[in-house]
Amino acid sequence: MNHPSPVSTPAETQGAEPAFAPGSGSVWEVLLAFLKLGLTSFGGPVAHLGYFRTEFVGRRQWLDDRSYSDLVALCQFLPGPASSQVGMALGMQRAGWPGALAAWLGFTLPSALLLIAFAFGITQFSGLAESGAVHGLKVVAVAVVAQAVWGMAGSLCPDKPRAALAILAALLTLVLPSALGQVGAIVASGLIGWRLLKLPHQEPVPHVGYGVSRRTGVALLMLFVVLLLGLPLLQALMPSATLVVVEGFYRAGALVFGGGHVVLPLLQSSVVPAGFVSNADFLAGYGAAQAVPGPLFTFAAYLGAVMQGPLTGWVGGLVLLAVIFVPAALLVLGALPFWDALRQRDAVRAAMAGVNAGVVGLLLSALYDPVWTSAIHSREDFGLALVAFGLLVYARVSPVIVVVLGALAGWALS
Repeated sequence: MNHPSPVSTPAETQGAEPAFAPGSGSVWEVLLAFLKLGLTSFGGPVAHLGYFRTEFVGRRQWLDDRSYSDLVALCQFLPGPASSQVGMALGMQRAGWPGALAAWLGFTLPSALLLIAFAFGITQFSGLAESGAVHGLKVVAVAVVAQAVWGMAGSLCPDKPRAALAILAALLTLVLPSALGQVGAIVASGLIGWRLLKLPHQEPVPHVGYGVSRRTGVALLMLFVVLLLGLPLLQALMPSATLVVVEGFYRAGALVFGGGHVVLPLLQSSVVPAGFVSNADFLAGYGAAQAVPGPLFTFAAYLGAVMQGPLTGWVGGLVLLAVIFVPAALLVLGALPFWDALRQRDAVRAAMAGVNAGVVGLLLSALYDPVWTSAIHSREDFGLALVAFGLLVYARVSPVIVVVLGALAGWALS
Protein backbone atom coordinates (compact mmCIF):
# COMPACT_ATOMS: atom_id res chain seq x y z
CA MET A 1 0.00 0.00 0.00
CA ASN A 2 1.37 3.42 -0.92
CA HIS A 3 1.30 6.18 1.66
CA PRO A 4 1.03 9.80 0.54
CA SER A 5 4.14 11.92 0.60
CA PRO A 6 4.00 15.45 2.00
CA VAL A 7 2.33 17.79 -0.46
CA SER A 8 4.82 20.06 -2.18
CA THR A 9 4.20 23.54 -3.45
CA PRO A 10 3.53 24.19 -7.15
CA ALA A 11 7.01 25.63 -7.55
CA GLU A 12 8.60 22.53 -6.07
CA THR A 13 6.73 20.20 -8.41
CA GLN A 14 8.15 21.73 -11.57
CA GLY A 15 11.47 19.93 -11.34
CA ALA A 16 10.62 17.14 -8.95
CA GLU A 17 9.36 13.62 -9.27
CA PRO A 18 5.63 13.05 -8.67
CA ALA A 19 4.60 12.26 -5.10
CA PHE A 20 3.12 8.91 -6.13
CA ALA A 21 5.19 6.62 -8.35
CA PRO A 22 3.08 4.98 -11.09
CA GLY A 23 2.91 1.21 -11.52
CA SER A 24 3.47 0.27 -7.89
CA GLY A 25 0.47 -2.08 -7.53
CA SER A 26 -0.88 -5.22 -9.19
CA VAL A 27 -3.51 -5.67 -11.88
CA TRP A 28 -5.37 -8.16 -9.67
CA GLU A 29 -5.55 -5.61 -6.86
CA VAL A 30 -7.00 -2.99 -9.23
CA LEU A 31 -9.53 -5.41 -10.72
CA LEU A 32 -10.87 -6.54 -7.35
CA ALA A 33 -11.08 -2.99 -6.00
CA PHE A 34 -13.08 -1.74 -8.98
CA LEU A 35 -15.20 -4.89 -9.23
CA LYS A 36 -16.43 -4.22 -5.68
CA LEU A 37 -17.32 -0.67 -6.71
CA GLY A 38 -18.94 -1.87 -9.94
CA LEU A 39 -21.26 -4.10 -7.93
CA THR A 40 -22.19 -1.52 -5.29
CA SER A 41 -21.86 2.01 -6.77
CA PHE A 42 -25.40 3.26 -7.18
CA GLY A 43 -26.48 6.87 -7.50
CA GLY A 44 -24.82 8.31 -10.62
CA PRO A 45 -21.41 9.85 -11.37
CA VAL A 46 -21.32 12.28 -8.45
CA ALA A 47 -21.98 9.45 -6.01
CA HIS A 48 -19.39 7.29 -7.83
CA LEU A 49 -16.73 9.96 -7.31
CA GLY A 50 -17.59 9.98 -3.61
CA TYR A 51 -17.20 6.20 -3.41
CA PHE A 52 -13.85 6.47 -5.24
CA ARG A 53 -12.56 9.09 -2.81
CA THR A 54 -13.52 6.97 0.20
CA GLU A 55 -11.91 3.85 -1.27
CA PHE A 56 -8.73 5.17 -2.92
CA VAL A 57 -7.90 8.32 -0.92
CA GLY A 58 -9.23 7.36 2.49
CA ARG A 59 -8.90 3.58 2.78
CA ARG A 60 -6.25 2.47 0.28
CA GLN A 61 -4.28 5.78 0.13
CA TRP A 62 -3.36 5.40 -3.53
CA LEU A 63 -3.16 9.21 -3.77
CA ASP A 64 -3.83 12.28 -1.63
CA ASP A 65 -6.94 14.44 -1.56
CA ARG A 66 -5.53 17.32 -3.60
CA SER A 67 -4.27 15.00 -6.34
CA TYR A 68 -7.64 13.26 -6.45
CA SER A 69 -9.48 16.58 -6.73
CA ASP A 70 -7.19 17.61 -9.57
CA LEU A 71 -7.89 14.33 -11.41
CA VAL A 72 -11.65 14.81 -10.94
CA ALA A 73 -11.33 18.34 -12.35
CA LEU A 74 -9.63 16.97 -15.47
CA CYS A 75 -12.30 14.33 -16.05
CA GLN A 76 -15.11 16.84 -15.59
CA PHE A 77 -13.34 19.13 -18.05
CA LEU A 78 -13.15 16.40 -20.72
CA PRO A 79 -16.09 14.88 -22.60
CA GLY A 80 -17.01 11.36 -21.55
CA PRO A 81 -18.17 9.57 -18.37
CA ALA A 82 -16.24 11.34 -15.61
CA SER A 83 -16.36 8.56 -13.02
CA SER A 84 -15.15 5.92 -15.49
CA GLN A 85 -12.34 8.20 -16.66
CA VAL A 86 -11.24 8.79 -13.07
CA GLY A 87 -11.23 5.01 -12.61
CA MET A 88 -9.12 4.44 -15.73
CA ALA A 89 -6.59 7.04 -14.60
CA LEU A 90 -6.39 5.52 -11.11
CA GLY A 91 -5.87 2.06 -12.61
CA MET A 92 -3.18 3.49 -14.89
CA GLN A 93 -1.40 5.14 -11.97
CA ARG A 94 -1.55 1.97 -9.88
CA ALA A 95 -0.69 -0.78 -12.38
CA GLY A 96 0.08 0.77 -15.77
CA TRP A 97 -1.85 0.04 -18.96
CA PRO A 98 -3.18 -3.35 -17.75
CA GLY A 99 -4.36 -1.55 -14.61
CA ALA A 100 -6.36 0.98 -16.64
CA LEU A 101 -8.09 -1.88 -18.47
CA ALA A 102 -8.71 -3.78 -15.23
CA ALA A 103 -10.28 -0.71 -13.61
CA TRP A 104 -12.64 -0.24 -16.56
CA LEU A 105 -13.62 -3.91 -16.67
CA GLY A 106 -14.25 -4.17 -12.95
CA PHE A 107 -16.36 -1.02 -12.77
CA THR A 108 -18.27 -1.53 -16.03
CA LEU A 109 -19.03 -5.21 -16.59
CA PRO A 110 -21.51 -5.83 -13.72
CA SER A 111 -24.05 -3.27 -14.95
CA ALA A 112 -23.36 -4.07 -18.62
CA LEU A 113 -24.14 -7.78 -18.12
CA LEU A 114 -27.33 -6.96 -16.19
CA LEU A 115 -28.54 -4.67 -18.98
CA ILE A 116 -27.72 -7.24 -21.68
CA ALA A 117 -29.80 -9.75 -19.73
CA PHE A 118 -32.66 -7.24 -19.59
CA ALA A 119 -32.35 -6.78 -23.37
CA PHE A 120 -32.79 -10.53 -23.84
CA GLY A 121 -35.93 -10.36 -21.74
CA ILE A 122 -37.31 -7.59 -23.93
CA THR A 123 -36.57 -9.48 -27.16
CA GLN A 124 -37.64 -12.97 -26.01
CA PHE A 125 -40.94 -11.94 -24.43
CA SER A 126 -42.72 -9.77 -26.97
CA GLY A 127 -45.37 -8.57 -24.52
CA LEU A 128 -42.80 -7.31 -22.02
CA ALA A 129 -41.95 -4.16 -23.99
CA GLU A 130 -45.63 -3.12 -24.01
CA SER A 131 -46.36 -4.10 -20.40
CA GLY A 132 -47.44 -1.66 -17.74
CA ALA A 133 -44.25 -2.28 -15.76
CA VAL A 134 -42.05 -1.25 -18.70
CA HIS A 135 -44.23 1.79 -19.31
CA GLY A 136 -43.58 2.66 -15.67
CA LEU A 137 -39.85 2.55 -16.44
CA LYS A 138 -40.38 5.05 -19.28
CA VAL A 139 -42.26 7.39 -16.94
CA VAL A 140 -39.46 7.13 -14.36
CA ALA A 141 -37.02 8.07 -17.15
CA VAL A 142 -38.89 11.40 -17.42
CA ALA A 143 -38.26 12.07 -13.73
CA VAL A 144 -34.61 10.97 -13.93
CA VAL A 145 -33.83 13.24 -16.91
CA ALA A 146 -35.74 16.12 -15.29
CA GLN A 147 -33.64 15.63 -12.14
CA ALA A 148 -30.46 15.69 -14.25
CA VAL A 149 -31.53 18.92 -15.97
CA TRP A 150 -32.45 20.45 -12.60
CA GLY A 151 -29.11 19.58 -11.00
CA MET A 152 -26.94 20.42 -13.98
CA ALA A 153 -28.66 23.77 -14.54
CA GLY A 154 -27.84 24.78 -10.98
CA SER A 155 -24.15 23.91 -11.23
CA LEU A 156 -23.37 24.56 -14.91
CA CYS A 157 -25.62 27.59 -15.56
CA PRO A 158 -25.09 29.74 -12.44
CA ASP A 159 -25.46 33.08 -14.22
CA LYS A 160 -27.62 34.71 -16.90
CA PRO A 161 -25.18 34.34 -19.84
CA ARG A 162 -24.85 30.59 -19.34
CA ALA A 163 -28.59 30.18 -18.75
CA ALA A 164 -29.17 31.99 -22.05
CA LEU A 165 -26.67 29.67 -23.76
CA ALA A 166 -28.57 26.64 -22.45
CA ILE A 167 -31.88 27.97 -23.78
CA LEU A 168 -30.36 28.76 -27.19
CA ALA A 169 -28.84 25.26 -27.39
CA ALA A 170 -32.22 23.71 -26.52
CA LEU A 171 -33.96 25.75 -29.22
CA LEU A 172 -31.34 24.81 -31.82
CA THR A 173 -31.66 21.09 -31.12
CA LEU A 174 -35.47 21.32 -31.20
CA VAL A 175 -35.32 23.03 -34.61
CA LEU A 176 -32.64 20.59 -35.87
CA PRO A 177 -33.44 17.27 -34.14
CA SER A 178 -30.44 15.40 -35.52
CA ALA A 179 -26.82 14.64 -34.78
CA LEU A 180 -25.87 17.75 -36.80
CA GLY A 181 -28.04 19.96 -34.60
CA GLN A 182 -26.61 18.46 -31.42
CA VAL A 183 -22.98 18.81 -32.48
CA GLY A 184 -23.70 22.32 -33.79
CA ALA A 185 -25.19 23.33 -30.43
CA ILE A 186 -22.14 22.05 -28.54
CA VAL A 187 -19.64 23.75 -30.89
CA ALA A 188 -21.56 27.05 -30.94
CA SER A 189 -21.82 27.08 -27.14
CA GLY A 190 -18.08 26.52 -26.81
CA LEU A 191 -17.25 29.34 -29.25
CA ILE A 192 -19.62 31.77 -27.52
CA GLY A 193 -18.21 30.82 -24.12
CA TRP A 194 -14.65 31.30 -25.37
CA ARG A 195 -15.43 34.82 -26.62
CA LEU A 196 -17.86 36.12 -24.00
CA LEU A 197 -17.56 34.31 -20.67
CA LYS A 198 -15.18 35.69 -18.03
CA LEU A 199 -14.15 33.26 -15.29
CA PRO A 200 -11.83 33.80 -12.30
CA HIS A 201 -8.27 32.51 -12.70
CA GLN A 202 -7.37 29.26 -10.90
CA GLU A 203 -4.05 28.64 -9.19
CA PRO A 204 -2.02 25.48 -10.04
CA VAL A 205 -2.07 22.47 -7.71
CA PRO A 206 0.34 19.53 -7.26
CA HIS A 207 -0.20 16.38 -9.29
CA VAL A 208 0.71 12.71 -9.32
CA GLY A 209 2.48 10.80 -12.05
CA TYR A 210 0.39 8.42 -14.16
CA GLY A 211 3.07 6.80 -16.29
CA VAL A 212 1.98 8.42 -19.59
CA SER A 213 4.66 10.32 -21.51
CA ARG A 214 3.88 13.43 -23.53
CA ARG A 215 4.70 11.57 -26.75
CA THR A 216 2.23 8.84 -25.89
CA GLY A 217 -0.32 11.45 -24.88
CA VAL A 218 -0.03 13.17 -28.26
CA ALA A 219 -0.45 9.83 -30.04
CA LEU A 220 -3.60 9.00 -28.07
CA LEU A 221 -5.14 12.42 -28.69
CA MET A 222 -4.33 12.20 -32.40
CA LEU A 223 -5.96 8.75 -32.55
CA PHE A 224 -9.06 10.22 -30.89
CA VAL A 225 -9.31 12.93 -33.57
CA VAL A 226 -8.56 10.53 -36.44
CA LEU A 227 -11.38 8.21 -35.36
CA LEU A 228 -13.81 11.08 -34.74
CA LEU A 229 -13.23 12.53 -38.20
CA GLY A 230 -12.31 9.35 -40.05
CA LEU A 231 -15.24 7.10 -39.11
CA PRO A 232 -17.88 9.37 -40.78
CA LEU A 233 -15.66 9.65 -43.85
CA LEU A 234 -15.14 5.90 -43.98
CA GLN A 235 -18.86 5.34 -43.60
CA ALA A 236 -19.54 7.74 -46.50
CA LEU A 237 -17.00 6.00 -48.73
CA MET A 238 -18.03 2.46 -47.73
CA PRO A 239 -21.73 2.53 -46.78
CA SER A 240 -22.38 -0.08 -44.12
CA ALA A 241 -24.97 -0.48 -41.38
CA THR A 242 -22.23 -1.65 -39.03
CA LEU A 243 -20.17 1.49 -39.66
CA VAL A 244 -23.25 3.67 -39.14
CA VAL A 245 -23.79 2.18 -35.68
CA VAL A 246 -20.10 2.19 -34.68
CA GLU A 247 -19.65 5.79 -35.83
CA GLY A 248 -22.77 6.90 -33.96
CA PHE A 249 -21.70 5.28 -30.68
CA TYR A 250 -18.12 6.56 -30.97
CA ARG A 251 -19.43 10.09 -31.66
CA ALA A 252 -21.75 9.85 -28.65
CA GLY A 253 -18.88 8.80 -26.40
CA ALA A 254 -16.69 11.59 -27.77
CA LEU A 255 -19.16 14.47 -27.38
CA VAL A 256 -20.84 13.83 -24.02
CA PHE A 257 -20.11 16.75 -21.72
CA GLY A 258 -21.67 17.23 -18.31
CA GLY A 259 -22.60 13.68 -17.27
CA GLY A 260 -23.87 10.35 -18.51
CA HIS A 261 -27.45 11.50 -19.00
CA VAL A 262 -26.35 13.66 -21.94
CA VAL A 263 -25.60 10.47 -23.88
CA LEU A 264 -29.36 9.91 -24.17
CA PRO A 265 -30.10 12.30 -27.08
CA LEU A 266 -26.88 11.40 -28.90
CA LEU A 267 -27.58 7.67 -28.83
CA GLN A 268 -31.27 8.13 -29.57
CA SER A 269 -30.47 10.04 -32.76
CA SER A 270 -28.08 7.25 -33.81
CA VAL A 271 -30.32 4.20 -33.37
CA VAL A 272 -34.02 5.17 -33.31
CA PRO A 273 -34.49 7.15 -36.57
CA ALA A 274 -32.51 4.48 -38.46
CA GLY A 275 -34.83 1.79 -37.12
CA PHE A 276 -32.18 -0.21 -35.26
CA VAL A 277 -34.05 0.16 -31.94
CA SER A 278 -37.67 1.17 -31.37
CA ASN A 279 -38.32 4.24 -29.25
CA ALA A 280 -40.27 2.08 -26.76
CA ASP A 281 -37.35 -0.34 -26.30
CA PHE A 282 -34.91 2.58 -26.10
CA LEU A 283 -36.73 4.26 -23.22
CA ALA A 284 -37.44 0.98 -21.43
CA GLY A 285 -33.72 0.25 -21.36
CA TYR A 286 -32.91 3.78 -20.24
CA GLY A 287 -35.29 3.37 -17.32
CA ALA A 288 -33.76 0.00 -16.43
CA ALA A 289 -30.28 1.54 -16.55
CA GLN A 290 -31.19 3.66 -13.53
CA ALA A 291 -31.62 0.52 -11.41
CA VAL A 292 -28.15 -0.97 -11.92
CA PRO A 293 -24.83 0.10 -10.35
CA GLY A 294 -21.91 1.50 -12.28
CA PRO A 295 -21.72 4.04 -15.14
CA LEU A 296 -24.75 5.02 -17.20
CA PHE A 297 -22.70 4.51 -20.38
CA THR A 298 -23.35 0.77 -20.01
CA PHE A 299 -26.73 1.61 -21.55
CA ALA A 300 -24.80 1.07 -24.80
CA ALA A 301 -24.54 -2.64 -23.96
CA TYR A 302 -28.35 -2.86 -23.70
CA LEU A 303 -28.78 -1.12 -27.06
CA GLY A 304 -26.29 -3.40 -28.76
CA ALA A 305 -28.05 -6.48 -27.39
CA VAL A 306 -31.60 -5.36 -28.23
CA MET A 307 -30.71 -3.92 -31.64
CA GLN A 308 -32.26 -5.19 -34.87
CA GLY A 309 -29.39 -4.78 -37.26
CA PRO A 310 -25.81 -5.74 -38.02
CA LEU A 311 -24.89 -6.00 -34.33
CA THR A 312 -27.17 -7.74 -31.85
CA GLY A 313 -27.21 -10.08 -28.86
CA TRP A 314 -24.21 -10.59 -26.59
CA VAL A 315 -21.75 -9.71 -29.35
CA GLY A 316 -23.53 -6.48 -30.20
CA GLY A 317 -23.78 -5.51 -26.56
CA LEU A 318 -20.11 -6.07 -25.78
CA VAL A 319 -18.84 -4.50 -29.03
CA LEU A 320 -20.84 -1.29 -28.62
CA LEU A 321 -19.97 -1.15 -24.93
CA ALA A 322 -16.29 -1.05 -25.93
CA VAL A 323 -16.88 1.43 -28.76
CA ILE A 324 -18.60 4.04 -26.59
CA PHE A 325 -15.82 3.96 -23.98
CA VAL A 326 -12.89 4.16 -26.44
CA PRO A 327 -12.98 7.97 -26.84
CA ALA A 328 -13.20 8.46 -23.07
CA ALA A 329 -10.08 6.33 -22.56
CA LEU A 330 -8.13 8.02 -25.37
CA LEU A 331 -8.98 11.48 -24.04
CA VAL A 332 -8.24 11.03 -20.36
CA LEU A 333 -5.03 9.02 -20.82
CA GLY A 334 -3.89 11.35 -23.60
CA ALA A 335 -4.60 14.50 -21.59
CA LEU A 336 -2.94 13.44 -18.33
CA PRO A 337 0.58 14.66 -19.28
CA PHE A 338 -0.74 18.10 -20.34
CA TRP A 339 -3.39 18.85 -17.73
CA ASP A 340 -1.26 21.05 -15.46
CA ALA A 341 -0.58 23.51 -18.29
CA LEU A 342 -3.96 23.28 -19.97
CA ARG A 343 -6.07 24.03 -16.91
CA GLN A 344 -4.28 27.37 -16.40
CA ARG A 345 -5.56 28.79 -19.70
CA ASP A 346 -8.56 30.98 -18.94
CA ALA A 347 -9.76 30.89 -22.56
CA VAL A 348 -9.91 27.08 -22.48
CA ARG A 349 -11.87 27.12 -19.24
CA ALA A 350 -14.30 29.71 -20.63
CA ALA A 351 -14.90 27.61 -23.74
CA MET A 352 -15.60 24.54 -21.64
CA ALA A 353 -17.98 26.52 -19.42
CA GLY A 354 -19.88 27.44 -22.58
CA VAL A 355 -19.94 23.82 -23.71
CA ASN A 356 -21.27 22.71 -20.32
CA ALA A 357 -24.06 25.27 -20.51
CA GLY A 358 -24.87 24.04 -24.02
CA VAL A 359 -25.23 20.43 -22.91
CA VAL A 360 -27.79 21.51 -20.29
CA GLY A 361 -29.84 22.81 -23.21
CA LEU A 362 -29.22 19.60 -25.12
CA LEU A 363 -30.56 17.54 -22.25
CA LEU A 364 -33.50 19.92 -21.78
CA SER A 365 -34.45 19.35 -25.41
CA ALA A 366 -34.21 15.58 -24.95
CA LEU A 367 -36.45 15.83 -21.88
CA TYR A 368 -39.23 16.93 -24.21
CA ASP A 369 -38.42 14.72 -27.21
CA PRO A 370 -38.08 11.75 -27.02
CA VAL A 371 -38.47 11.25 -23.25
CA TRP A 372 -41.68 13.17 -22.48
CA THR A 373 -43.45 12.60 -25.79
CA SER A 374 -42.90 8.83 -25.60
CA ALA A 375 -43.88 8.30 -21.96
CA ILE A 376 -46.50 10.84 -20.86
CA HIS A 377 -49.86 10.00 -22.48
CA SER A 378 -52.34 10.64 -19.67
CA ARG A 379 -52.90 12.44 -16.39
CA GLU A 380 -51.93 9.27 -14.56
CA ASP A 381 -48.57 9.20 -16.37
CA PHE A 382 -47.92 12.83 -15.49
CA GLY A 383 -48.86 12.21 -11.87
CA LEU A 384 -46.52 9.22 -11.63
CA ALA A 385 -43.67 11.24 -13.18
CA LEU A 386 -44.33 14.06 -10.72
CA VAL A 387 -44.23 11.69 -7.75
CA ALA A 388 -41.00 10.09 -9.01
CA PHE A 389 -39.42 13.52 -9.49
CA GLY A 390 -40.38 14.52 -5.95
CA LEU A 391 -38.93 11.32 -4.51
CA LEU A 392 -35.65 11.82 -6.37
CA VAL A 393 -35.14 15.56 -5.86
CA TYR A 394 -36.77 16.39 -2.55
CA ALA A 395 -37.04 13.12 -0.62
CA ARG A 396 -33.65 11.99 -2.00
CA VAL A 397 -34.84 8.41 -2.36
CA SER A 398 -32.40 6.05 -4.10
CA PRO A 399 -32.97 5.84 -7.88
CA VAL A 400 -33.09 2.04 -7.52
CA ILE A 401 -36.11 2.29 -5.21
CA VAL A 402 -37.79 4.87 -7.44
CA VAL A 403 -37.33 2.63 -10.49
CA VAL A 404 -38.88 -0.36 -8.69
CA LEU A 405 -41.79 1.75 -7.43
CA GLY A 406 -42.32 3.20 -10.91
CA ALA A 407 -42.44 -0.24 -12.51
CA LEU A 408 -44.93 -1.47 -9.87
CA ALA A 409 -47.07 1.65 -10.28
CA GLY A 410 -47.07 1.28 -14.06
CA TRP A 411 -48.14 -2.34 -13.72
CA ALA A 412 -50.92 -1.37 -11.28
CA LEU A 413 -52.20 1.48 -13.48
CA SER A 414 -52.31 -0.81 -16.52
